[in-house]
Amino acid sequence: MDSAILADATDNKRTRGRQVSETRATAPAFPPGRYGRRREPRRGRPIALTVTAGVFLLAALAVTWAYYQKFGQTDYRPEIIGWSEPTDAEMVIKFAVRVPDGETASCRLRARDYQGYEVGTRTITVPAKPGGGEIVVTESVPTTARGSVGDVMSCRPVG
Repeated sequence: MDSAILADATDNKRTRGRQVSETRATAPAFPPGRYGRRREPRRGRPIALTVTAGVFLLAALAVTWAYYQKFGQTDYRPEIIGWSEPTDAEMVIKFAVRVPDGETASCRLRARDYQGYEVGTRTITVPAKPGGGEIVVTESVPTTARGSVGDVMSCRPVG
């Protein structure tokens, strides 16, 4: 038995308690016939669970694709280029929007003051250029007070 390492030399006569040995058992040994028949572990997943998971995954992918087609990326993506406040009653907003060929976009513009309050809005229509593509638009928004920020809230197809 090892003696414990203690601070005082007179304490070295003490031990840490009973020494415990480790036994490594590979599997529990039950007396035969005492606890009933032991089941073998399952080797694989049941086929019904695998088929159900596969059907659920395909349904989730179909719903995801349908929603992406309906609400996903749109051709009508506005991008603010800049704005200016020529007067206290007007803000000029310059933006670019991609409009497909043969379509028309309806864009909602908004002017806000320094505190973030809305001081003016305007809805405009933007026709597509021949062949479609990006169009740069400069429009004025009438305001009730001096604006400090110009926004394009949304652009959608007309109709």
